[in-house]
Amino acid sequence: QVQPVYSGGASVQAGGSLRLSCAASAYFLRWSCMAWFRQVPGKEREGVATIDIPGSTIYADFVKGRFTISQNNNRSTLFLQMNSLKPEDAAVYYCGAPATCRLTPIQADPRWNLWGQGTQVTVSS
Repeated sequence: QVQPVYSGGASVQAGGSLRLSCAASAYFLRWSCMAWFRQVPGKEREGVATIDIPGSTIYADFVKGRFTISQNNNRSTLFLQMNSLKPEDAAVYYCGAPATCRLTPIQADPRWNLWGQGTQVTVSS
């Protein structure tokens, strides 16, 4: 299987913005809902936001009002616009399938196995 192609991760100062993207071609089409997750070394991966086929979204409380998840028209690419970044947002960000698109906390579907290398976000204070 083709691994997702990530871009957009970078090092920014607190208060700055980044836009992440994750392209996984037709593989995303197998899933009715996609999500962004993030992971810090030594901690479990946590869900950030989800988006379903029509474009309905949910967000973890810690990013509400700051992050926006979106997808392109053919659902081959997932995006995460991150504004007002905080040092605690620093992590490796991954795209994946959530267990459900309707509940928080957002947990990964155990069948998703295409994490890839993710994209590193560093936020300095």
